[in-house]
This record gives sequence, C-alpha cells and structure tokens, in this order.
Amino acid sequence: MENNKAQKNRLIVRELSIILVLTLVVGFSNAETKSNQPNIILILTDDQGYGDCGRHGHPLLKTPNMDRLYDESVRFDNFYVSPSCSPTRASLLTGMHEFRNGVTHTINPREHLNIDATIIPQLLKPVGYKTGFIGKWHNGGDKGYSPEDRGFDFVPQVPGNGQDFTKHTFRDGVHREAFREDIYFDVAMQYMEENQGDPFFLYLATFAPHTPLVAPEEDIAPYRVEGVTEAQATYLGEIANIDKNLGKLLNFLEEKEMEENTIIIFMNDNGVTMGLDVYNADMRGCKCTIWHGGSRAMSFWRWPEKWLPHTVDNLTAHLDVLPTLCEITGADIPKDIQTKLDGFSLVPLLETAEPMDWHNDRLVFQHVARWPAGMALAHKYAMCGVRQGHYLLLRSRHCDTDPCLKQLSQCTFLRKTEAGATSETYTDGNAQFHWGVSAKDRWALYDTKNDPGCTEDLYFDEYELALKLGAAYDSWWDEVFPTMIELGGDVGKFRPVESYVKNK
Repeated sequence: MENNKAQKNRLIVRELSIILVLTLVVGFSNAETKSNQPNIILILTDDQGYGDCGRHGHPLLKTPNMDRLYDESVRFDNFYVSPSCSPTRASLLTGMHEFRNGVTHTINPREHLNIDATIIPQLLKPVGYKTGFIGKWHNGGDKGYSPEDRGFDFVPQVPGNGQDFTKHTFRDGVHREAFREDIYFDVAMQYMEENQGDPFFLYLATFAPHTPLVAPEEDIAPYRVEGVTEAQATYLGEIANIDKNLGKLLNFLEEKEMEENTIIIFMNDNGVTMGLDVYNADMRGCKCTIWHGGSRAMSFWRWPEKWLPHTVDNLTAHLDVLPTLCEITGADIPKDIQTKLDGFSLVPLLETAEPMDWHNDRLVFQHVARWPAGMALAHKYAMCGVRQGHYLLLRSRHCDTDPCLKQLSQCTFLRKTEAGATSETYTDGNAQFHWGVSAKDRWALYDTKNDPGCTEDLYFDEYELALKLGAAYDSWWDEVFPTMIELGGDVGKFRPVESYVKNK
C-alpha cells in the first residue's frame, strides 16, 4: 500500500513538472514573440500637402525632422490617399475603399465609418498589442463609432473637437496648457514610456494644419515674408510646429533605446490646402479635387536596422497600411475580410531596395464624392478617377444636372470655375488650373510622372488604355454602389447653395 502511495506521488510530481515546463516554454515563446514584434507609430497630418516638406522641394518651409525621417525611411513616392479627410481615415483603418464602408463626406452622418467594419487595432490586439489613439478621429463620435469602441485602449479626451488650442484635460485628470499639437506629442511619448513592456500601436492624428489656422508665434514668424499672406504663414507655421514635435519624438525614442524596434509611419491625409499658392511640387490640384495634387501624399516608413532607406516608385496607397501591418505583426486577417480588401502588403517593397515588379496591373479608384444627399447616382462621373502605374484617368466635372444647382456641393465650385472664376477655395488667381474643368462626356488621361501638372491630355494618343481604364471604372462603380448606398453613403440633409462661404 505504501508503495502504491509513493508511486502515485511520483506521478503527481512528474505531471506537475511537465505542466511547469510547458508553462515556462509557452511563456518564453510568448515573451519572445512580443520582443520580436515592433512598436508602431502611425502619424497622420491633416491638410498638409505632399510638397509641404523640405525634401519635396518646398522653397520656404524648413522641416529638418521630416527631412531626417525621409532620409532614414522607405519612401513611397507614388502613394495616394483619398481627396479628403474622413474618406482617407476610413480607407486607412480598414484597407478598403471608403465607399465599401459608406463614407462619402466629412459631415454627419456620411463621415461615419461602418459600425461593423474591422479596423487595425482590433486585428493587432489578439497578437499582444496595446493600442492608443490621440487626436482627430473624424469617422463618427457616436456610441459604437468612437475610437474607444473600436479597439483602442487609450483614447485621451480631445475637447472642443480639437479647436481648443491651448487647454486640455485628459482622461488621466491632468490639465495641460500648451499648444494643441505640443500636448498631443507629449501625451504620446508618455504613453510610449508607460507601455515599453508590450508592443504598442499608436495612431497619432494631428488636427494641424487644418483650419482654423493657429500656431505658436515663434513658429509663424519665419514665414512672414514678402508674397506670403498671414494665413499662408500660419499654415506653414503649423507644419513647422509638427516638425518640431516630430523631432522631440525621434529624440525620445533614441534616448529610451526604443528606436530600433519601433516603426514610424508618417503620412498626410489629402492634397494641399492653404499653402497651395505657395508651393505644390509642380502638381495640379488641391484637396477635394480629382487632379493629381488632390490625393498624392507623402509616405515615409522607418524601421532602423530592418529596412534600408530607399525610394519606391510602385503605385501604392493608404489601402495598403492594414495588410502591411498585419503581415509585419503576424496578425490574422479573417477570410471574410481578406476578400474585401483593396490593399496589398507593402512588405516586399519595404524589404527590397532594388526596383521590383509588384502588382503592376493594380488599379486605384478615386472619387471626390461630397455630392448632395440623395444624388449619388447622378455623380457617377463627377470628379472621379482611376490610377494605374503613373497614369491617371479622370473626369474633373460637375454632374451636369439641374437639381444639384440648388444644393451646396463640390459641383458648386466647378460650375463657378467653368464660368470663368479665377479664385476658389485655397487659391487666389489659379482656380482655372487647380480646379479646372475637363472636357464634357469623355475622360482625360495623364502621365503624372512626366506631367505632374496634368497639362497634356493623352486620351486620344493612348486611346485603348483610356477605354480599358474607363471600363474598369464602370465595373467598379457597379460593384461598390449598392454597398455604399446600403451603408448610408447617400443620406443627409438639404444644404442650400447660399450657405457657401468661400474659404480664403
């Protein structure tokens, strides 16, 4: 009997030892996985243009820290976002064209990102990521739509929709008085320091340099020069302030020895705004236009010791961020989501400095949208485009329908331009160029690499390509239209055209 008892005890000890070893192995494996997973900081600026940094040739703006990031990054130079704010954010977070999530405007309710959509933090959390969001959301603040309801653990309060520029009380109860973006970056660095033990994903979306234009005097002063208006100087000052804060963040990562295992992604959300007449990198178009400058964006990706700095010329887009981050982190994308993605993983382009074939037949569909409520169908060919390689097929036209005349929409601006207006939103004197109206009843085709100003229409010279891209657009529209309508992309209130106030 004693022998049986001793044998039983030995079995128990052996089983406990096995459990302990397995626990240690699993724990070690999880720790190793976490240590191999990079931190990710995604910085998205609001209304900064592609040309608004030193490395892209700006003649006035000094951006030493953006320039440093450029020099140390993989730079996607043929990279595109949507023509305005909320659509870009919806596509960025889901890897799908904004129409697939019902986002067709920047006003309520058409800026609301489909409540059933799965976004980046929800995919990263199951593989161990802490998730934080700071700044401008603009994809719906109602219950279920806000960032804290969509996978973000840390979401400090942003009072006054970001228009309180100097006083902020965050959810930790600490009251801070400083310029808005200074506070956001300070809180971001505090968050990073507190989460050094786990990989984190931090989405930092600035409000600057969006209107209303406000910046610290020390940042504006260098740009009060001849030929630059006060609004333009303030706009440039806001970007200079972002650059200064970016420098603080880069230094912080270095001091905390977090630099080598932290990915930084730096992007802007649409074409240039108040700086249009100062510099636009030789491009035609601004925010809310379908021209080349309306959606070309800077896209810098830095991961020291992993990616060699180089420039990528392949056609890429904000749609690619989600699948790329999921591949890097090992996060699973459910099959039902995979089939809906419009983006591709950028990992091959990030890891290879040599030019390579990569989805060369890819098409990127664009639409300014912002049509009057109930008029989506009439705007199928109003301010829309297709990109393939460096080609841009577009129609920069109003909808050519009478019912739209009574409501405020993008068509309002194009009708004025067609009638001969020389000044329009963001430009005093260059509306015929930046808001130009293309030929009626046909597409126009441009080679944006050799002709960023879109001055030479290749429609008849490259007729077969134009027909192919036009047919692809028709097929795409027919596919996404029912989903866009179902998810609220055509709802809203009547907005009389008399409510238009030109934004100087």
